[in-house]
Amino acid sequence: MITIKDIARVAGVSHTTVSRALNGNPLIKKETRDKIEKIAAEMNYVPNFSAKSLVMKKSYTIGLFFSSIDEGTSDSFLVEAIKGIHHALDENYSLTVHGIDGILHLEGISSQRFDGILVMSQSEADNAFIYHVKRAGIPLVVLNRQLDDPGIANVVANDREGVREALDYAIAQGHRRLAIIEGKPGFKSAVERKQGFLESLLSHGLSLPSTYQMVGDYSIDSGYRVMETLLSLPEPPTLVFCANDDMAIGAMNACFAHNITIPDQISFIGFDDIVFARYTNPALTTIRKPVADIGELGTRTLIELMQPKNGDSTQDVTTGGQVFVPTRLMTRHSVAKL
Repeated sequence: MITIKDIARVAGVSHTTVSRALNGNPLIKKETRDKIEKIAAEMNYVPNFSAKSLVMKKSYTIGLFFSSIDEGTSDSFLVEAIKGIHHALDENYSLTVHGIDGILHLEGISSQRFDGILVMSQSEADNAFIYHVKRAGIPLVVLNRQLDDPGIANVVANDREGVREALDYAIAQGHRRLAIIEGKPGFKSAVERKQGFLESLLSHGLSLPSTYQMVGDYSIDSGYRVMETLLSLPEPPTLVFCANDDMAIGAMNACFAHNITIPDQISFIGFDDIVFARYTNPALTTIRKPVADIGELGTRTLIELMQPKNGDSTQDVTTGGQVFVPTRLMTRHSVAKL
């Protein structure tokens, strides 16, 4: 029988690398993963399930699925999520990581292969996969994207409340001309963050001119391009909220290119608190998204869902429900007091 050690010998890598590649670990480079998968197919490799798995009729595997994993999911986001998951993961279970976009046949996602599934979702494009998992009867928790389905367990950051708190802070600093660079259309996070922005303005009796409403796509480049449009206005805003830190970094660079000083002439607030946010010049005020906490709480919820029903539960988590994890405003130096 062919083993992963045989494949490792042919591929010239460690058996650990082979194992990670065959399990879809995104930390393995795509070219390495493709090479190993090709060799495994040529050698007719068949995974060997342990005797324990066969006897217990369990795979002892939890699948973590990301949307668009090969198209821009940041390494830091992925690492933080996995860190939180491993903190809560039972030692009896192994974690495999996959990209939803790479799945060719949903029929391969079954209870024989996974005891439970976590979906780190970005948009409604993931719904076909999510509802396949639900119909297959596999315990499921959706992370990161607010899902309006009480029948699916959902753990998500409270994006709306976080943005509202940040804008309240900006307004308290004297800002009245506030603009927004929205996130990618179709993403629930973009909708929730804009809603928090609007709720703060409404509560303070402020309006949002159409010229101050710009749409990006969460990329640095879109932040740069959109910010140039805002700078060309007869009366530019005094503060710009960007729906993620990447767009904020792009927007700040547009200001540098036009000799606009930050925060003296224009202030900025981002969202996510990526590792680079504290190293921008000036350091970016932003809203920290608790990715590790979401991963940890989601995993604990999933493990509870995977336990056999004993008929004595005051809260049946199998009915789903939504849990909001609070964000945190990180005040740094990109917001001026007027």
